[in-house]
Formats: sequence, structure tokens, C-alpha cells
Amino acid sequence: MHFTKMHGLGNDFVVIDAINQAIHLSAEQIRFIADRHFGVGCDQLLLIERPVSANADFKYRIFNADGGEVAQCGNGARCFARFVRDKNLTDKDRVTVDTDAGQLLLRFMDDGLITVNMGVPKHAPAQIPLSFDAEALLYPVELDGAVIHFGAVSMGNPHAVIMVDDVANAPVETVGARLERHGLFPQRVNVGFMQIIDRQRIGLRVYERGAAETLACGSGACAAVVVGIEQGLLENSVIVGLPGGELRIEWAGRGQPVFMSGPAVSVYEGRIRI
Repeated sequence: MHFTKMHGLGNDFVVIDAINQAIHLSAEQIRFIADRHFGVGCDQLLLIERPVSANADFKYRIFNADGGEVAQCGNGARCFARFVRDKNLTDKDRVTVDTDAGQLLLRFMDDGLITVNMGVPKHAPAQIPLSFDAEALLYPVELDGAVIHFGAVSMGNPHAVIMVDDVANAPVETVGARLERHGLFPQRVNVGFMQIIDRQRIGLRVYERGAAETLACGSGACAAVVVGIEQGLLENSVIVGLPGGELRIEWAGRGQPVFMSGPAVSVYEGRIRI
């Protein structure tokens, strides 16, 4: 099987053309490919497939390192765009992609960055999904006798966002791991830890569902900015500092799509026998 190793701000992917080669991967095979000791190593595996919709150019599928399929990955979407352009699968400046969370619009910018229309955030608990009856700006959860408050939103995948004073010392591995599988979230959750630096800049670390902490999470950056704007703490255009680098997130408010801009890099080409 031919593949390309890519990353978006250190959030790394194995990207596979499933149009020009027959690909049928089991969860066990995906876990093997994602293993950093015995396989290639990645946070997620991405498949490029033929579109489902008449107006789309491709279909985009995402599998976490644990083998589970998910509906959204923002950094992966930028790598997807770079891949189809580098492989001459398209020469368009705007690419429409089918996903299980709806369609994405990817744009190649003059500065070399890629902008992704990440769609309209969903706030109702049932849409996230989150086991609360009524929507709120902040939700409480008790962990080890302490009550933690989080904002929640769906960017095509579920996100919880916790405010912290110092993102460098945030309890990502402990609280992130506990909340990811908490019963409040029927489909588990990505957990973001956000430090507000000023109204146009935040620091963020994300414990990703099925992958643990990654160097960057595009949908997590979108979710954090949405939660911050909803609480009146951020402007409509925000630079998000992640361990792997920076993303620009723009959101005009309720009912509007979120736009994410950032880089995507190809690392190497390879072949693997599975």
C-alpha cells in the first residue's frame, strides 16, 4: 500500500489515495499503521475516496490511532487539500469534500496557507452529543471531588473546552483522559484546555478522542474560539497557539461557519505491506 506521511502543526497523518488503489482496512490494520514503534506512526489515518455527492470533488474519511472512524479533523482537512493538489488529483483553488459531518470547502490561499470552511457549530446538547437537558454557556462535572466547568460545542465532532490560567501546566493527561470517556459524552469527547492571552490570542492544548494529546487539533482550535466568543471573551478573529504552531480561526457568530487557516506539510512517501 502506498501512503504519504503528512502533518499540520505536528498533528501527523498517514494519508492514503483510495481512488487509484484498492484499500480495505480493518481497525486492527489501522492500529498497526498508526503504531509509532511497529508501524508508520500517526495521530490519524486519512483516506481519499471518490465523492458521494454530485457537487463534491472527493470524500474524506478519518480514522483515529485506535482504529475508530470519526467525522471531523481540521488539521487533516488541510493535509487532505495539500495531498490532492500535490498528487495532481485536482487543480482547483477551491475543493469541495464530502465527510460524515457534511461537506467541507477547502481553499488554497496566496500565502501558501490553506483555509477550511469547518461548517456551522452546533450548540444544543443533543447535537454535540452531551447528556444535559438544556443548553448552557458552561456545564459542571465532578471529577475526584472537584467541580470543573466546561463549554461544549460540536464541530462535526464533540468538544469540551476548559478555561485554565496556565496552559503549559494544564492537567491535560489526567483531566483530559477522564473527561474524554465520561458518561456525559455518549460518543466520547475531545477536551481542550484554553488560556486566554488577550481578546485576539489564546493558548490551547487538546486531549483528542482516541489519540490522547496531539501537537495540534484544528477542530479543537475552532471549538475553543467558538466557546470563547460565546462567553464574550474573544474577538471574531483569533490566533490560536498550539504546541505545534499557530492557526487563525474566524467566526462571525451563531449560524455562521467557522474558518480555519494554517499550513499543511508533506514529510515523505512510503510503501507498507499489511
